[in-house]
Amino acid sequence: MTSYEADLDLIRSAALAAGALALSERERGVKTWSKDGGSPVTSADIAVDELLKTRLLSARPDYGWLSEETVDDPARLSCERIFIVDPIDGTVAFMKNKPWWCVPIAVIENGRPVAAVIHAPQLNETFEATLGGGARLNGQPISASDTDALEDASMLADAMLMQSPRWAEPWPPMRLEKRNAIAYRMALVAAGAFDAAIAISPKWDWDIAAGDLIAHEAGARVTDHQGNGWTFNRPDPRQASLVCSAPALHPLILERTRPIPLTA
Repeated sequence: MTSYEADLDLIRSAALAAGALALSERERGVKTWSKDGGSPVTSADIAVDELLKTRLLSARPDYGWLSEETVDDPARLSCERIFIVDPIDGTVAFMKNKPWWCVPIAVIENGRPVAAVIHAPQLNETFEATLGGGARLNGQPISASDTDALEDASMLADAMLMQSPRWAEPWPPMRLEKRNAIAYRMALVAAGAFDAAIAISPKWDWDIAAGDLIAHEAGARVTDHQGNGWTFNRPDPRQASLVCSAPALHPLILERTRPIPLTA
């Protein structure tokens, strides 16, 4: 077993435990409040964060840690490997008892993800990948779609964004849908259930690090909206935007998105 596979076994087990804890916390009733900036957080987010931090760092005490619900420790920047975690990605869906939330966990080595899991407890879906090892859903190989035209492509994107007058060239008719969790959107593109996911705004590393590896290993393309790849575990844990798509669609999407200035 390689070290990547050993890390995958560890984070898969942790993600399953985290999902079970989140479900039990919600069944008992959760407290909810707003963080700085207005985004919601629940007592379940905090409980899952504590479980994951204890479980993962106990097993890998030399790894760094970056999580949405933990105060950032700059010591992570000197670590060769770190965990990047979102205890509950899609908190609004979780609060409303909708199934489109997940627990994404990635292991980052020298700025790149090398093992990743996205677990969606209410859907009984577990996406995973290791660097060079391919991507799987519930143990079965997955791959991005072979769609090569924007017209009638299935997109995970905000309809108001895609219909905005900011575009120099209007988008052709497409099938647009929404899912709350960013990581889950990327997993759906990796599995070929959707052709692309687009978001022209900064995204936190904990939302996208796991999806980056899973999508790449499934043959999808993942960049910001100007075509730049991502490096993780930087002092500012954000990326400029998200374009995750079937490989043939990626250049067609970038033709429209590149003129928009970077904001991060």
